Amino acid sequence: MVTAGLILLLFVVYELYVTDLLNDRKQDQLADQIQEQWADTEPAPVGEPLPPPVAPPVGEPLAVLHIPRLGDDYAKVVLEGTDEGQLREGPGHYVGTALPGQPGNLAIAGHRVGKGSPFLDADDLVPGDPIVVETADSWFVYRVLGDPATGDYTTDPSGVPGQQIVTPTDVSVIAPVPGAPETVSDGTAYLTLTTCHPRYSARQRLIVHAVLEGGPVSKADAPDGPPALQED
Repeated sequence: MVTAGLILLLFVVYELYVTDLLNDRKQDQLADQIQEQWADTEPAPVGEPLPPPVAPPVGEPLAVLHIPRLGDDYAKVVLEGTDEGQLREGPGHYVGTALPGQPGNLAIAGHRVGKGSPFLDADDLVPGDPIVVETADSWFVYRVLGDPATGDYTTDPSGVPGQQIVTPTDVSVIAPVPGAPETVSDGTAYLTLTTCHPRYSARQRLIVHAVLEGGPVSKADAPDGPPALQED
């Protein structure tokens, strides 16, 4: 029993701490990789519209996620795909959902505890909080839905809540219009974060919904990021 207990303890330590350390190293590598890819990207001529985004192959970096509420230096490389192979390296983009800035629902999954714990404190996000998505040439600022004055997540006229708890089988939360799988799109650009709930359990899912604020912010105009990155 003592031996079994030690093995279980070591497994918990590995899952909660060692995988976080390994993920930190992998994220550093991915950050270098995506920056190199972006450096090789041909910029759009001045005055011309940016080319439409294209999803990379599964397992490859898609964008960088910045969430000021979760830390001034919070920056996670998002991979294409949500299988365990991707999620052990960082947040993963649900294949087939919208790309950054596009109408529809940019849906991103991430572990709550272990493997970097990218969404450990996702429940701290409140209405109005910015979630910034960085791509090769632009920044996209999404805002958590709800009333910033009262903290009520359920006040948006769209009917989409800023936060909700659902069962793991409720895939309607990543529909083009969250919660309305029968609707192809209403032209709105949503962002959805999904993670396990409560902490240390996969019994439910914590969901955060946000909506795009304005259009893309060009890196040529804001190389260090939009003002929203300074919020917390």
